[in-house]
Amino acid sequence: MDKYLIKSTTREHREQIVRESLDCGGGGCENCSACGAYGAIDPYVMYQPYIDGIKELFEITQEFSANYIR
Repeated sequence: MDKYLIKSTTREHREQIVRESLDCGGGGCENCSACGAYGAIDPYVMYQPYIDGIKELFEITQEFSANYIR
């Protein structure tokens, strides 16, 4: 959706989007350990390029899928 694109958000809004979407350990996470099971890095670190305005969410998700999900 366009409302999540870097051009449509501020850094603060992107931080909020990531925090609310992941919500690991904050009630939204089911502690499935999928982050560790796939050998992935901390999801907050993984989405830092989005927060910094470098990569879009879909780019990061595609990279994750290509590298960790078989």
